[in-house]
Amino acid sequence: MASHRRPKQPSRARVTVLTTAAAAAVAISSQAANAAPSEKPSKDEVKAKVDKLYEQAEHATEEYNGAKEKQGKLQKEISTIQDNVARGQEELNELRDAMGLAAAAQYRTGSIDSSLQLFLSSNPDDYLDKASTADQLSAQQVESLKKIQEKQRELAQERAEAAEKLKDLASTRTELGKKKEQVQAKLAEAQKLLNTLTAAEKAALAAAEERASRSSAERVDLGNTGPASGRAMAAFQAAQSKIGSPYVYGASGPSSFDCSGLTSWAFAQAGVSIPRTSQAQASAGTRIYSQSELKVGDLVIFYGDLHHVGFYAGNGQILHAPRTGTVVRYESINNMPFQFGVRI
Repeated sequence: MASHRRPKQPSRARVTVLTTAAAAAVAISSQAANAAPSEKPSKDEVKAKVDKLYEQAEHATEEYNGAKEKQGKLQKEISTIQDNVARGQEELNELRDAMGLAAAAQYRTGSIDSSLQLFLSSNPDDYLDKASTADQLSAQQVESLKKIQEKQRELAQERAEAAEKLKDLASTRTELGKKKEQVQAKLAEAQKLLNTLTAAEKAALAAAEERASRSSAERVDLGNTGPASGRAMAAFQAAQSKIGSPYVYGASGPSSFDCSGLTSWAFAQAGVSIPRTSQAQASAGTRIYSQSELKVGDLVIFYGDLHHVGFYAGNGQILHAPRTGTVVRYESINNMPFQFGVRI
């Protein structure tokens, strides 16, 4: 007789697990079906990102310029101190030689002073602190010993100052290397983005830059705004002579420039020395906060951290070295966040 057992039902726990797994599988497959493939950024989106990276690179460039300028100053200061130490050592040697000659003369006459004998074989620093020693020396000998002591102190101080500046120079060189790496990293990131564009898109961007530079050189209306001064006009005209020169980070002429490199070079042609960086140039003269009061040749400072500078050219235009991939050219003052002008 056949058995009619009821089939064993799956446990409630097993049903729950299977149901959950099935739901998860459905959800994953649904997400996979609905997920849109990652879209390649458009030419305009790439350009916006690249422009931002170039701006960040320029900020790092100005910090690089500041470290480089500091390095140059420290090297000059160290060289000056080392020259002073060398001359001071010569003077000290002459003073010691003079004391030695005096002692030799006394020795020949058989009257050499015991304190001079001690001096010739040791350091005279402690002599004058002892009254008994001072009493044994002539006024001339006391004066000579005082000069020797003073010269020794000067040399010790100068050597200590040189040692501190050498430490500062080492840290500045380290900082310089870091800033250079930051600039190169931003430029490399920008280039990586540009490499995602098609050849046609790259050509379109290059053509747009070429048109901007060409129209800048050919058709800019600078109006009739007067110059800030004769030297400011001379600096501005020097900058005008470099229209079309490429932007290169850290460059200060005569064939390529970054923003503050152009302004500092141009003023140098006018016989005026101004600081190298945009941040330092921002404090190099009288600040002018109203655009309506700007005159040709005034410096114009941009961005909240003051990392960009150019010349006011008149009629709402500036002359500057914009960024990597561009050349020295005119642009509207409204293309960047204006902070203030500086009249040198």
